[in-house]
Amino acid sequence: MARTAPRHGFASLCTVTTGTVASDRIRGHTSFMRALLSLLVVVAVGFGIYEYSLKKMPTADSGTAPTQAINLTGVRMDLLQIAQAERTYVAMNSQCASMDELISSHSLAMQRPEREGYTYTLTCSGTDFTVTARHAPAPEGSAIRYPAFAIDQGMEVHELQ
Repeated sequence: MARTAPRHGFASLCTVTTGTVASDRIRGHTSFMRALLSLLVVVAVGFGIYEYSLKKMPTADSGTAPTQAINLTGVRMDLLQIAQAERTYVAMNSQCASMDELISSHSLAMQRPEREGYTYTLTCSGTDFTVTARHAPAPEGSAIRYPAFAIDQGMEVHELQ
């Protein structure tokens, strides 16, 4: 009888210990798999939002690439700057000035009348003026479009057809 009691106690202790280790090991794997699955879901949702936002990215002008938006904004700002300088010159001198005169008189803070392939031209008639921005045509078969812009004494930039 003395032998069976310790053996029974030993067997019970091993069974309990083995059962506890096995269930801890299963819980450890389950927790790891849950964390991995959660991470995978978060990455998938993030990628979905990224893809959706790229497809819905607005363009500054129809038919232009999103990367052109910065250049086109710069062209519009240049046109506004040129028109403002011309308006100031007309108010002070009662006549229009050419682009070269505006640049040389420091009425316009530009070194050259161009930006990223766009060339600016200024036409005057009395005190009325129009400033245009034109780009060389896109290569044949290219999906990129280079819109032309104009501004006059009304100070509103619009796209030319």
